[in-house]
Amino acid sequence: MPSFFSNRRLIVLLVCIILLVALIGFSMREQRSMSWPEQFITDSVGWAQSAFARPAHFFSNFFESVSDMRNTYKENQILKSHLDEYAALQVEVNELRRHNEELKGALDLQGNLFDYTVRQALVIHRSPDRWNEYIGINKGAQDGVRENMAVMTSKGLIGKVDQVSQFSSTIQLLSDQDRTNRISAQISADDYTVQGFIEGIQEETGYLHFSMIDIDAEIEEGDTVSTSGLGGVFPEGLPIGEVVSFETDEFGLTQSAYIEPSAEFHNLDYVMVIERGSDSLEDEINPEIEGDDS
Repeated sequence: MPSFFSNRRLIVLLVCIILLVALIGFSMREQRSMSWPEQFITDSVGWAQSAFARPAHFFSNFFESVSDMRNTYKENQILKSHLDEYAALQVEVNELRRHNEELKGALDLQGNLFDYTVRQALVIHRSPDRWNEYIGINKGAQDGVRENMAVMTSKGLIGKVDQVSQFSSTIQLLSDQDRTNRISAQISADDYTVQGFIEGIQEETGYLHFSMIDIDAEIEEGDTVSTSGLGGVFPEGLPIGEVVSFETDEFGLTQSAYIEPSAEFHNLDYVMVIERGSDSLEDEINPEIEGDDS
């Protein structure tokens, strides 16, 4: 026994173990209130953590916001490029639809104009100025195109062949204001026929001028105007438009009417050159009346 208590190291170890067990038991007591040293240490650590946490969160959120803004910008650029592609695709779809409608109408028209030769042509240029209303097509003398032939779309007459070269031609539109631009036209009803000429267009309204109508002729709004065929080159019955108004000229000798064209004179891509099947009327035309008219 004396040797046991003389071993100081063993005694210190036992005392430490006893204190440790006591501390563990003390800390595990239920409903134990914190001592003031523990409170001081806990509050100090909490304050320090709060002081460092707020700037850390601020900078963390700032860099996250910058990253989000960069990602949003990139996504916005991608969406804009997709929108541009969509807009271009929509324009292409609309153009294809319009071309498809023109070609379908041309096929239907060819089925109706079985007495005439119909030549499809592509519009290759248009007069850049507003004084002359001309377009060019990719068909010429080698394709059987001749001067003064009628030119139309699936909706109606647009003009006539003015000049012909070997592989292309120039078309004078009905909207051209040249005084020699004259087309023989008629209004055909069940019990009467009204003859006259299409001469020029009103720039303000876009209506064609139907002149030289007999003073006693009966005209009604909505009457259909078509080619008369009296010029010997144009076939009879090619649609031109409808009457929207009419009036007596200033001398009271003839009437004039204004026609809403059935065909568009702009956005022309495909046209048809119409060759009359029979030229037998050419010798019967009075040159003093028709001249170069068709």
